[in-house]
Amino acid sequence: MCRSSVELFTGAGGMALGLEQSGWRHKALIERNEHACSTLHLNESLGHPLAKEWRLYNDDARMIRYSELFSDIEMVAGGPPCQPFSLGGKHRAYQDNRDMFPEAVRAVRELRPKCFVFENVKGLLRRNFASYFNYIILQLTYPSLVKDPTEEWNSHLSRLERHHTGCVESDLSYRVIHRLLDAADYGVPQHRHRVFIVGFRADLRKQWSFPEPTHSFDRLLWEQWVSGSYWDEHRVSKKGRPAEPERFASRIERIRVDYRLLPPPGKRCGTVRDALVGLPDPTSKTGTVANHEYRGGARPYPGHTGSILDAPSKALKAGDHGVPGGENMIAFPDGTYRYYTVRESARIQTFPDDYVFSGSWTEAMRQIGNAVPVRLAAVVGDSILRQLD
Repeated sequence: MCRSSVELFTGAGGMALGLEQSGWRHKALIERNEHACSTLHLNESLGHPLAKEWRLYNDDARMIRYSELFSDIEMVAGGPPCQPFSLGGKHRAYQDNRDMFPEAVRAVRELRPKCFVFENVKGLLRRNFASYFNYIILQLTYPSLVKDPTEEWNSHLSRLERHHTGCVESDLSYRVIHRLLDAADYGVPQHRHRVFIVGFRADLRKQWSFPEPTHSFDRLLWEQWVSGSYWDEHRVSKKGRPAEPERFASRIERIRVDYRLLPPPGKRCGTVRDALVGLPDPTSKTGTVANHEYRGGARPYPGHTGSILDAPSKALKAGDHGVPGGENMIAFPDGTYRYYTVRESARIQTFPDDYVFSGSWTEAMRQIGNAVPVRLAAVVGDSILRQLD
């Protein structure tokens, strides 16, 4: 059974694709960025199986009146812009007019869904944002307890705290939990930490917890440096294999002792090499893979040394002033470097190969760098949907 949903701040569609894969059906996507909207429109027009029925509202979320447009929405999803909390932004939180969490709360208040899921950067959990993060959680818990126009946010927080501790019944309330997830723990070939906030409407009395990790870095090290099956799978000769990484020497030795004939539990974490299987070398200028054009000029510098080929990728990023080169390079075992192509970056973020990106390399990479990994969204979305069934 498909469940109805609305997604705010859709971006290039990473969360939307993952939720569609898991059985949710978006009645509306809301996004204002012209480049992201071009990508969403392009895939809808091409009849992508997950995007062909998308209805996009190319508008500022603050202009949408949800209760006038939609009914019977079971989930609200989205990724409120993360610049207010990101290390790559100005991290001003409530002082930043790009903070869209108030709009996420308003959508929940107007639509009264059975559940919601929002995600953001791990910077949201930084110590100096602790009070404001608590404020976000309490607003989502009691979305009908609205901030007065002249009320400061910290005064509203105090009112929410008194309401919460006083166990006062509310017309609309949610049971809200959050957790910092590493996408690599769920099969995404990238260490990407995102805060997920999930709430179920209190009257439903649902019990839910975040899905347990399925992939293990220890299992990857075991397959590389104990059994060697990783190299056999990729047909890498012994001469072509890199040296055992010194930084993990003690961990590998512990794995050798603890797991001799049987591997550590779970599946292995994915690597950059895993993600790129089947893609042609972009420097060869052959093939017709979409968004797979070579871009030269990659240079490492201190603190920006690229992603190791045989490890999970570093988190792809899109900063305020363009694409940070260091996070978007591959570091090959022979000491050479090159930029990820757009398609390779999409593979790292687990976008389907038939999902194409509109715009220049910089704009496409920015869209991908801002996205939720599709597979991670699918895992969380599936877990939420099964709880409602």
